[in-house]
Amino acid sequence: MRLDWNELLAALAIVCIIEGVMPFIYPLGMKRLLGRLSTMGERELRLAGFFSILIGLLILFLVRT
Repeated sequence: MRLDWNELLAALAIVCIIEGVMPFIYPLGMKRLLGRLSTMGERELRLAGFFSILIGLLILFLVRT
C-alpha cells in the first residue's frame, strides 16, 4: 500500500473542521466540556480515548472494505 499524501492531508483537514465546529457554534458548551474533562481521572480519559480510536478504526474499516 502506497501512502497518498493528498488523502492524508484531506483527512487531517476534516479532523480540523470537525474539531472547530463545537467551539465555533457553541463556545460556552465547549468551555463546560473542557472544565469537566479537566476533573476526569486519567483512567477515564484513557478509556474514552481508547473507545474513540476503536470507533474510528471500525468506521474506517467499514468505509474501506
